[in-house]
Amino acid sequence: MGQVVKNIITGKEIQKPEPIDEEMFFDGGVMITETDTAGIITYTNRKFREMSGYTKEELIGSPHNINRHPDMPKVAFKGMWEIIKEGNYWEGFVKNMTAEGKYYHVVVWIKPKLDEDGKIIGYIAGRKIPDSDLLERALAQYKVMKLDE
Repeated sequence: MGQVVKNIITGKEIQKPEPIDEEMFFDGGVMITETDTAGIITYTNRKFREMSGYTKEELIGSPHNINRHPDMPKVAFKGMWEIIKEGNYWEGFVKNMTAEGKYYHVVVWIKPKLDEDGKIIGYIAGRKIPDSDLLERALAQYKVMKLDE
């Protein structure tokens, strides 16, 4: 089986599946998540839950990497964290994995959530359908990045 993630609210350990080489196509709509500053999920909308295959109870309190596909290079997320922790907007291509192990591709945008004093209190992320040509280039780059891990 795959990696285990722990939900900090329920204490439940969630076993991530082994990846299956079967694509689920994101049909658009709005997939939104919010996290705290450590990347723990604090909100998910219905569309995100439907695509990921996880329940609201499994997601709220779990690390956002619960749906990260193992094909994604860690260094891609290292760069993302550097950008958003500085208070900046980030956008990139991501291969995610469902609770069943299937995969789907999205373009994710992330921006910081600020309190009234301008301090970062979390992050909000939305997803859209990726352009197929740009996606293929990103996936090729990610394969190269994975070789260096």
